[in-house]
Amino acid sequence: MSDAPAPPPVPSQAPPPVPAPARSPEEQPHGSTRFAGALTDRGKGRTFPCPTCGAALEFHIGSQGLKCPFCGAEETVEQAEDAAVEERDFQAMLTRLRETHDAGSHQYDEMREVRCRSCGGTVLFAGTVTGTECPYCATPLQLDAAEQAKSRIALDGVLPFQVSEKQAAKNLKEWVASRWFAPNDFRKRGVRGKFNGVYLPYWTFDSLTFTRYHGQRGEHYWVTVGTGDKKRRVRKTRWYPASGAFERFFDDTLVVASDAVSRGLAEDLEPWPLPKVNPYDQRLLAGFLVRTYDVELEPGFQLADARMRQQLEYDVRRRIGGDEQRISSMDVRHSAVTFKHLLLPVWMLAYRYKGEPHQVLVNAVTGRVTGERPYSWIKITLAVVAGLIACGLIFLFTQGGVRLR
Repeated sequence: MSDAPAPPPVPSQAPPPVPAPARSPEEQPHGSTRFAGALTDRGKGRTFPCPTCGAALEFHIGSQGLKCPFCGAEETVEQAEDAAVEERDFQAMLTRLRETHDAGSHQYDEMREVRCRSCGGTVLFAGTVTGTECPYCATPLQLDAAEQAKSRIALDGVLPFQVSEKQAAKNLKEWVASRWFAPNDFRKRGVRGKFNGVYLPYWTFDSLTFTRYHGQRGEHYWVTVGTGDKKRRVRKTRWYPASGAFERFFDDTLVVASDAVSRGLAEDLEPWPLPKVNPYDQRLLAGFLVRTYDVELEPGFQLADARMRQQLEYDVRRRIGGDEQRISSMDVRHSAVTFKHLLLPVWMLAYRYKGEPHQVLVNAVTGRVTGERPYSWIKITLAVVAGLIACGLIFLFTQGGVRLR
């Protein structure tokens, strides 16, 4: 059987918005921001002086507003009534970048950036920061060598910190204790180091995909071969041609836009509660480091396309059906592609164990912990040996049962 193919949508440089098709709860994507998107900052980058003592205000996680670290004065962060996070046209931005080689954003003009002399990582900051160590390798940052930030594609939204440093440290301690294959001294001593609050850059992409596929559906059947003691049943497969076409809408496919963290570790932090993303407001960044994007917009979409194709391949196999599937071709076309440039909050800690550097990340909204850790090869070897012994005992027991019959 094959699905009736539908005509592919015609790509457009400025496509109209495409609503997402209704999907079952199982198919709904984690962290959907279907009704959220991007806003250009209406104010220059700046520090926020305390109205009481003049010191720089910082974002306070508990109050979700600004607070003076010296006198305790607080200031609320209020958004304009018409503030919204909106999707931006992907093709239009690529055309703009190719023509001007400049995103034209003023969001970074009064922020400073500093490059770590050890690992090469670049971070932005405005006013004071919660840490003066590189969050990626724990090398002290030379803040006196900071330069004015360069223009980049404008930010669309910020997900504010909601997990405190104290709670992050507690979650990390529990995470270390649960690493059964870690060395005993590591689990006992724990991770020692200082957390840095960092906003990591992300791209999100929406796309209406049209997929045309060709392949084969395999259906198993059994035949009896041999005679006497050698008589046995053998499974074989009949193959039938299968082809079809279908559409699928992808909403907010996330791509981390930083090379400073392992992509696997960053994906382990998911899901993110993207409906809580606020329109970009530099006040939400006060007191934290901001990582600039290393992955440009177009390569970012290529990474998103790879993630989409994984899902589409699953869809194709499900549509082919049968006991086995072979996919000979899968042509995917994108239309109505939009994007957002977001900052998502992470507590980051770099530490060393026996001279080897490791990174730990804590999702500063959900509290989820992921990271690099050492392994005890003695524990792993003992576990493998115990598993082999258990398998051997099961084999002997089952074989013994067969002989008894």
